[in-house]
Amino acid sequence: MSITIREIQPADNAELAQVIRKALEEFKANKPGTVYFDASTDHLSDLFQVENSIYFVALEDATLLGGAGIFPTEGLGPDTIELVKMYLKPEARGKGLGKTLILKCIDYAKSKGYKHIYLETMNELDKAVKAYEKLGFELLGHPLGNSGHHSCELWMVKNID
Repeated sequence: MSITIREIQPADNAELAQVIRKALEEFKANKPGTVYFDASTDHLSDLFQVENSIYFVALEDATLLGGAGIFPTEGLGPDTIELVKMYLKPEARGKGLGKTLILKCIDYAKSKGYKHIYLETMNELDKAVKAYEKLGFELLGHPLGNSGHHSCELWMVKNID
């Protein structure tokens, strides 16, 4: 298996939107107030043109397996950035690829001077929550920033300095 990780390109948009929406359907998390209904999900390469943001996609040969990104969500402190849109196809899970993508995002955040990475998730994505905890993310009792994803009921943060 030859995996390539690179920055998102406009040609990835449609396939990546499909990966994200199918994953949310699979876990019964395709509800209002999630990325499932965000118009930006269909144009992620445009969204990640914002300064200090980046989105990495993972490919096996020419097949897109998923991705993860870092985004300076409105309302977060100046030393905090959000890990966003971490989704993988079912056949790509459980092989360390998610961890690789997250660590690449953490390295990018560090290179930009951030000290904390925040994320929002849902109880339905319990396997992801366990993976985040293994990487040092800790649960918070409340959301940070203004992501607009009011259906996310779990919030986590990791110190990266």
